[in-house]
Amino acid sequence: MKKIILFLFLLFSLNSYGNEISGKWFFKSILKENALDSTNLKPISNLDFFLINKDGSFEYQIYELNLFAKGTWLLENENLKLHYNAPNDTVRYYNIRLNNKELILNENSINYVFSKDKLYNSQFSVYNLIRGFIGLIFLIFIAFLLSKNKNKINWNLVTKGLLIQIIFAVLILKVPIIQDFFEWFSKIFITILNFTREGSIFLFGDLITNTESFGYIFAFQVLPTIVFFSALTSILFYYGVLQKIVFGFAFFMKKTLKLSGSESLAAAGNIFLGQTESPLLVKPYISKMTKSELLCLMGGGMATIAGGVLAAYIGFLGGTDINEQLFFAKHLLAASVMSAPAAVVVTKILLPETEKINEEMNIVKEKLGENALDAISLGTTQGLKLAINVGAMLLVFIAFITMVNYVLKDFFGDLTGLNDWVVNISKGQYQGFSLEFILGYLLAPVAWIIGVCKEDMILIGQLLGEKTVLNEFVAYISLANLKDSMAFYEERSMIIATYILCGFANFASIGIQIGGIGVLAPDRRVDLSKLGILALIAGTLACLFTATIVGMLI
Repeated sequence: MKKIILFLFLLFSLNSYGNEISGKWFFKSILKENALDSTNLKPISNLDFFLINKDGSFEYQIYELNLFAKGTWLLENENLKLHYNAPNDTVRYYNIRLNNKELILNENSINYVFSKDKLYNSQFSVYNLIRGFIGLIFLIFIAFLLSKNKNKINWNLVTKGLLIQIIFAVLILKVPIIQDFFEWFSKIFITILNFTREGSIFLFGDLITNTESFGYIFAFQVLPTIVFFSALTSILFYYGVLQKIVFGFAFFMKKTLKLSGSESLAAAGNIFLGQTESPLLVKPYISKMTKSELLCLMGGGMATIAGGVLAAYIGFLGGTDINEQLFFAKHLLAASVMSAPAAVVVTKILLPETEKINEEMNIVKEKLGENALDAISLGTTQGLKLAINVGAMLLVFIAFITMVNYVLKDFFGDLTGLNDWVVNISKGQYQGFSLEFILGYLLAPVAWIIGVCKEDMILIGQLLGEKTVLNEFVAYISLANLKDSMAFYEERSMIIATYILCGFANFASIGIQIGGIGVLAPDRRVDLSKLGILALIAGTLACLFTATIVGMLI
């Protein structure tokens, strides 16, 4: 009996120990045991890592030595057994010690010391402020170059819009009372996520609760959130709560930016609703909108996201950690609020108003459903359609990316030797020639000029490319994976990425808007199709404006 108890104790201890050492570790030193000289035996940098996965696999790299190794690991008493598959098929044993937050592996009297440091957390600096201003000037210049009527740009509106955005950013990120309000509001979102979780547990049971055995299953953890938030939005719309909040924001934007009534409502509506739901607020006005107003409606939809998917992003970016959920909730909510005036600024540069505007501002009085239950039912049905669409879209896009990467890496990369070149030029950030590598390097200059550090600019370029070419859902999944693997050098870069991706600006959204808004005003379908690319540019630039301003302050 004692032997059985001892065996179980040892088994439990080894399992716990395995959980403790799993994760991404960074090389701290490689020294002779008890050495007086602190010079590392091998050259190491902040990019070098040792990744120990819970599934029993491992990989590590030392960039200066052009060394990338991988294989499987196993704990045997106080030894870590590494069975290498690459670069050579061999087995090595290391004595293992955990000391505070350090992992120490000893082989032949050489200590390999690793630390599990968090991301470098940069503070507000004049340097970041200056780089942010350069980024804003660059973005304004790009919008100016693409403007359809440069002589008619209302620079007074542009200046006011940017000031509003900067004031919003300072209030949200730096003023304690506003920070507390956003934290309180973020906690409401997280509480609602917990309500969704209870419904999901009823349907899916252990698939939700037992993540240790089943892992974090996206379809069961995230997609139900979209359904519930859609139903919740519908009931709030039915009782007129959303309309009152939207009207308050619209009134503020109308008075400060001198917009028409319809585009004020549309811009404010985009903060809370999606790119196809927000136009419902101004349905009677769409047929008579000027082209500038129509672009403002479309660009605002591209620059923001709907409440349902916002909640989904909070869920899978934060995972099961409440503090991380709160962290991302605050930034995603801030992005939604700040990008609304940014979209107005960009659209009014790209296509300035030259016609007389209608200042009337009345929200559509139509109710969604005959009664509250009908509203919930309609919202649930719409949410289910959206969730199924998101799931199917992710399945196809991720399969498509895998297929493209197979051709690029396993065929062209191996055949031409490009894979080794990519590993060298990217300092190990990419393990071969891939779509992510191409997008990252193409858009890295944009990431750098808006204030991202040079160590992370390629990763941010990759995320921006994925969002534009594919969609923001795919990009946010990549962001979550990069976050979990601690791929970013600065936490600031991860925050900037959160703002860059917070919008529907992608090629698929052009078709969604033409179809969705076109149903409300069939006579404007031609104009909608002509303005599609310009709306995509407006939405992308608006998100970059928001990310740049935030980057100046953190």
